[in-house]
Amino acid sequence: MAPEKRITNLPALTQDLSSADRAVVERVFDVSATVGRLDPPETMNAWIEESFGSIDAVREQEIVKVTNLVTLEGAIFNGLRASRPTDTGTDTDLEEEISETEGDPFCNPEEGTPADVFGRVRGRHSTTASNIAKYDGFHGVIVFDDHNPLHFTPEKVDDYITVGLNWGRKALETDPEARYFFLMWNCLWRAGGSIIHGHAQVTATRHMHYPKVERLRRAAALYAVEHGSDYFDDLYRAHDALGLGFTGPDDVQGFASLTPIKDKEVVLIGESMEDEDLRRAVAGALEGYVEKLGVSTFNVAFYTPPLEPAGEDWSNFPTVVYLVDRGDPASRTSDMGAMELYAASVVASDPFRVAETLRDGLSA
Repeated sequence: MAPEKRITNLPALTQDLSSADRAVVERVFDVSATVGRLDPPETMNAWIEESFGSIDAVREQEIVKVTNLVTLEGAIFNGLRASRPTDTGTDTDLEEEISETEGDPFCNPEEGTPADVFGRVRGRHSTTASNIAKYDGFHGVIVFDDHNPLHFTPEKVDDYITVGLNWGRKALETDPEARYFFLMWNCLWRAGGSIIHGHAQVTATRHMHYPKVERLRRAAALYAVEHGSDYFDDLYRAHDALGLGFTGPDDVQGFASLTPIKDKEVVLIGESMEDEDLRRAVAGALEGYVEKLGVSTFNVAFYTPPLEPAGEDWSNFPTVVYLVDRGDPASRTSDMGAMELYAASVVASDPFRVAETLRDGLSA
């Protein structure tokens, strides 16, 4: 009988693969399992049963550690945490809290925000502004027409990305050295959004790409030399062989990550940000996040080659999009601590459940 598809069965699931698929998985990932044990006093029994279902579930806890051998990203999964049910639906209190902030400067960006030195880029559903406190020499904001950042549609998401890319081209025209473009979306305060009004951010940097993007490029290039195989193809194949992959429009590849930075991380791989199919896949993943997984605060990041050729070899580097849930916006507990910052991510969601939930919507 095949092992049940859940993260704590990952060692058995890997062994159950064909020899060719198992070789790819083991080339990319190191997987290890252990059991955490404890002995609670009887005075805790009622609380444990109410919180976790049974005493036995707490006495012995299945733990799986996954490390990407190419990039050295890693995550630790605890079966007790990963088995908790997922809440879905948008909190009405959150909707009210968002609506109460209407009238901020982003509601009238032409008067309430500065323009970049090359002016504004306008789309059907958004317009750009220049960020007051800049991350880099070029740092802009894509201000959504909708105040509520969760009121998006595929058409609107496509517009946000297109406007951002056009902003990057404007920055490049202004400074031909500012060729390294980065687009990010921090939705609500748990994800680092200091302003509630819907917005994303764009930067263009010089000399070399941001460190984490450059690290991925170098790791993929070294992998190709050592193994004679494309890293991104193998990364998707490893996830797909285990049942974590899915394809979006026009075969855009996606998967629920085995080494997520935090809960419910999804990775999409496409040819280019100019590819409409990739933008549709991002929109589909975000809709699945909000409508099916109950996510209301998230981060999105685009890793993309420079807008103009540079000295480095980016020939086999696709556009890679990361989406990650940042937890309950009403929670006062941070979702990240010293483990995530300096050791490995500790993850409460099961990537198999994430993939199962999102697969149908993205494949449509």
